[in-house]
Amino acid sequence: MIDDESDPFPPPENWADRILHFWFVEHGMADWFRGGSKFDAKVTEGFAGWRDALREQPVSAFVESSKTALAAIILFDQVPRNAYRSDAEAFATDHLALAIAKAAVEHGFDRALSKDERLFLYLPYEHSENREDQRESVRLISQLGDGDLLQYALDHQAMIERFGRFPHRNKALGRADRAGEAEAVAAGGGW
Repeated sequence: MIDDESDPFPPPENWADRILHFWFVEHGMADWFRGGSKFDAKVTEGFAGWRDALREQPVSAFVESSKTALAAIILFDQVPRNAYRSDAEAFATDHLALAIAKAAVEHGFDRALSKDERLFLYLPYEHSENREDQRESVRLISQLGDGDLLQYALDHQAMIERFGRFPHRNKALGRADRAGEAEAVAAGGGW
């Protein structure tokens, strides 16, 4: 685990390659979405410090290529979700991941990626609490040709359409539940 009191350490020059190898070669779907505490610990130990060290860089620093953009999105969107579960810090770099994803899609970087890689490039849209981003998430994920992934995107969009936010984040973000939100989470909206 990374010591919260320590300064972020600089990532190696090949940080993007190392993240992508870890994420897509060493691990897969079972770890990504159901990996549990062992996977969370590996992600935290390997990459939380890199995320902290790079989070102040401008978006332009991460859109040099499809692979750099994808690695940065994993670093700013997925790493915090594993490293800081149930904490506001899990969502603290979502804005950066989304900005990189938007730039990558605008540059057509997604066209050079595999289905799984494209999914992770698109997930910042699905994680956004903005209705327009949710519509774009559904559009992009529908292009992957996977009904299960599309259903998740539609479920996320429906939650934002209904509440304007993701109620499962309320506790971590210090937000009080609004009418119907706790029930929506209990009914399966607690991703």
